[in-house]
Amino acid sequence: MAITKEDIIKALEEMKLTELNELVKAIEEHFDVVASAGVAVAAGPAAADSAPSEVSVMLTNAGGQKVAVIKVVKEVTGLGLMDAKKLVDGTLPVSIKENVKIEEADAIKAQLVEAGASVEYK
Repeated sequence: MAITKEDIIKALEEMKLTELNELVKAIEEHFDVVASAGVAVAAGPAAADSAPSEVSVMLTNAGGQKVAVIKVVKEVTGLGLMDAKKLVDGTLPVSIKENVKIEEADAIKAQLVEAGASVEYK
C-alpha cells in the first residue's frame, strides 16, 4: 500500500521540532536543494496569500507631464476630464483603480509611467 499525503502529514505532526529540522537537512542533502525561509515546514495556508491576486493602483507622483497623466487617468477610470484633473492635482498618493487583477494593474501602471507618473500598488 502506498503512503498518502495524509500519512506523511500525520507523521510530521507527531515529530518534535529537532526531528523536523533533521528531516529538512536530510531532504536538502538528498535532493541537493536549499529550503528557503518562505518555505517552512509548518508554513500553513498563510504562505499562499503572499502574492495578492488583486491590488489597488496608487498614483504617487504625477511627474512633469500632468496633461498626459490626466489623459491616461481619464481613459483608465472612465472619469470626465475635469474629474480626472482633480484626481491628479489632488493630494497624492491617490487610488486610480481599486481591486484590479495584477495583469490589469501592470497595464495601467505601464501607461501611467509612460506618461511620466510614479505608481505603486497597495
